Amino acid sequence: MINALETSSLRPYLIRALYEWCTDNGFTPYVAVQVDESVQVPREYVKNGEIVLNISYDATSALKLGNEFIEFKARFAGTARDIIVPVGRVVAIYARENGQGMAFPTAVAAPAEPGRPAEAESRVMHLVAEDEAVSEPEAAPADGDEEPPRPPTGGAPRPALKRVK
Repeated sequence: MINALETSSLRPYLIRALYEWCTDNGFTPYVAVQVDESVQVPREYVKNGEIVLNISYDATSALKLGNEFIEFKARFAGTARDIIVPVGRVVAIYARENGQGMAFPTAVAAPAEPGRPAEAESRVMHLVAEDEAVSEPEAAPADGDEEPPRPPTGGAPRPALKRVK
């Protein structure tokens, strides 16, 4: 019998599924990434330790949504850059046009106590068990000049996600 700690993470599969849903419905998929030294992105675009990336077909080249990394090439201010994001650093994927998508627990730096899952793993298990993993951030303005909606961050308590039917 395989236990939950031996199985692979759900996160890369959910990211691929939501990416496909966005593209099938004509939406622009965005990922919000918690940036640290393992994330390869243009640092000048990082704000408050996060960056939001457009991963649509039109904005990227050679996009690979792997189990460990999201990799692609994109232009920033006309300069081509290689982007590499560990899947564990993705905190949300959503459609720019309506904000529908999914938020994930942020990475936890401290290891879990023996015999007890880490706080983030515990939250994921709770969200999956309660079927409440889908969230809807505020919709992006119709005007393309505005910044896309960003998931909440900082020292505030993590917002509760609710089931949307």
